[in-house]
Amino acid sequence: MENKVNCIFCKIANKKIESNIVYESNNIIAFLDIDPINEGHILIVPKEHYLDIEELPADILNEIMELSQRIVKALKGTYKPDGYSIMQNGGKFNEIGHFHWHIFPRYSNDGFCWTCGDNKANVSKEIANFIRKML
Repeated sequence: MENKVNCIFCKIANKKIESNIVYESNNIIAFLDIDPINEGHILIVPKEHYLDIEELPADILNEIMELSQRIVKALKGTYKPDGYSIMQNGGKFNEIGHFHWHIFPRYSNDGFCWTCGDNKANVSKEIANFIRKML
């Protein structure tokens, strides 16, 4: 994972690397993904360096959510997709090392899919109760 000094998203936020910016505020920046799932794939990134969602201050997370609504409306108006996906990978699955939120238009035949391993996860009231207590 990248550290703050070498982080590509920190460099984009600080305008040290050019990107196709679609939105910018004091706290966040949104730009086109350079390796899109589909045309119109946008990343929303906090300008400060954070790895995981639980590290984000509530005001920045709220701003990301509000911008997500606006982006979805814009994507629907621009591309007329069958739907859209919003996703974020955390921990070691965040290959950049800086929190980033994906939003992209989806089409019935776009080939994007979730893949799952062979292990069957447990679902039970006990698991739900345990998680509820942790919240």
